[in-house]
Amino acid sequence: MNNLNAWTQLALYVGALLLITKPLGLYLVQVLDARGRTWLDRVVGPVERLTYRVCGIDPKREQGWLGYTIALLAFSLVGMVLTYFILRYQDRLPLQALLNPQRLPGLTPHLAFNTAASFTTNTNWQSYGGESTMSYFSQMVGLALHNFTSAAAGIAIAAALVRGLARRTAQTIGNFWVDVVRITYYLLVPVCLIFALVLVSQGMIQNFQPYTVAKTIEPYTIQVPKTDASGQAVNGADGKPVLVDQVVDTQTIVQGPMASQIAIKMIGTNGGGYVNANAAHPFENPTPLSNFLQMLSIFAIPSALTWYLGRSVKNQRHGWAVWGAMFVMFLAGVFVAWKAEADGNPIHRQLGVAAADGNLEGKEVRFGIFNSALFATITTDASCGAVNAMHDSFTPLGGLVPLFNIETGEVIFGGVGAGLYGMLIFVVLAVFIAGLMVGRTPEYLGKKIEAYDVKLVMLVLIVLAATILGGTAWAAVTPWGQGGLNNAGPHGFSEMLYAFSSAVGNNGSAFAGLTANEPHWDTTLGLAMLIGRFLMIVPILALAGNLASKKFIPASAGTFQVEGFTFVVLLVGTVLLVGALTFLPALAMGPIVEHFLMHAGQLF
Repeated sequence: MNNLNAWTQLALYVGALLLITKPLGLYLVQVLDARGRTWLDRVVGPVERLTYRVCGIDPKREQGWLGYTIALLAFSLVGMVLTYFILRYQDRLPLQALLNPQRLPGLTPHLAFNTAASFTTNTNWQSYGGESTMSYFSQMVGLALHNFTSAAAGIAIAAALVRGLARRTAQTIGNFWVDVVRITYYLLVPVCLIFALVLVSQGMIQNFQPYTVAKTIEPYTIQVPKTDASGQAVNGADGKPVLVDQVVDTQTIVQGPMASQIAIKMIGTNGGGYVNANAAHPFENPTPLSNFLQMLSIFAIPSALTWYLGRSVKNQRHGWAVWGAMFVMFLAGVFVAWKAEADGNPIHRQLGVAAADGNLEGKEVRFGIFNSALFATITTDASCGAVNAMHDSFTPLGGLVPLFNIETGEVIFGGVGAGLYGMLIFVVLAVFIAGLMVGRTPEYLGKKIEAYDVKLVMLVLIVLAATILGGTAWAAVTPWGQGGLNNAGPHGFSEMLYAFSSAVGNNGSAFAGLTANEPHWDTTLGLAMLIGRFLMIVPILALAGNLASKKFIPASAGTFQVEGFTFVVLLVGTVLLVGALTFLPALAMGPIVEHFLMHAGQLF
């Protein structure tokens, strides 16, 4: 870790994040709560008003928490069904020569369900290779459209919860349709348009050309299953496929509208890669500057939302305290992952790999160990899922960091909107604990935290934990669960635990040693994504409605202060304590025991 270049990059990253937090937070206030006061009004305003007229939306009419929730669920259901049919029948849609030049077939029912659920929930888990599975139309309409709408929905929910905290004796928390329209038109589209142009300037492709087929300099031979005249695999007497030699003398190079997809993939903390290698691919991440900007874009909106929180509740110090708690946990994760990967694998050193090289397995050498560890920490702090290195190849402790980041509820900045409303769940819990410690009714920003509020908070935490641990346990004892593993022992268990953590946490990254594209895995992970998104959102919106209806109580001598060092320590402690108590036994059977076995000379 004695690397001046790495320390300089980390300092530049933190400085850039701080620099954009307040301006973007101020803009979020204008978009979400100060209607008609942005620099885009003249251009976007007419389109916004036309959208309301066409869709029959009254922008002045607000909704209670139940109406807001029903609108969100209906919107998500329609989008998921539409995406399912696009993916199933992508080979039968019009303009195949332009929008599906590779003539890629429609997806299987289980893969289409998994992918539709994944992108609807802002998870962007991929049981497929993008360049070999998705047509241009599926990428742009079926998937990228959800990258905008699911991100906008997440920000809208965060805004609704903040309004619940800021309002007094109110029965409404905003209008879901207005929130989604304004977030999309005034924030996501213009920012992504600019970001896409920046990415193109770095060498990222943006076209509609067919894939390029290039001749290799040196042909090589591989073994593939032998097939009969009907295309079915031929098995030998032992029941195993018969393998035959095949000479490979060409390479297929992906083309397509990549930059526009990657911009919203990062800004919206979606993470779904245009190609299977994701941000490790030189087209998706061409330069060190593109790598830096992609990491910055992941945290941009989540960081700004903490400033929006402070401004909305008229307590800017509280917003910065929430930001501080997120930042402390972010730095801790970076240092642990970086040190683990820099120390490397002792077994590799015994084979002649120098200790100074660290663990380079599964990493893009253009970015190296530090940028891989930093990217992995950022993408799992946020519910992004984009990767520039394969987490399955990290050392046990290096892989523990992204896994535990997800299992905290991804509240360390988190996804767009999801990070803030997830962290506010822990804030309510921390305030409740503080109230118990001093023996008085807990208060948060002038609102009494009562039994109903705490029950909603605990419902969120219990549902997430039960789904992650229950799904992992089920997979671990079934043939279909074990059948997808490429590793045995504790590492194989970590692959399953990571898969369900990523699905329920709506992250989308993976321990890529797991082969999940089969009916059982696709179906269970798809259901886990839906549970992790919507069974968390419903009680959060109920909490927003209940808080909005409460009277304001002036601060007194016994009021717990929700800013400053003491609050930050309590909040960080609450997040880590809940995560440790819930997931430590499972982590002990996975990456922790694997770490000790690695030092004993055993790999899996």
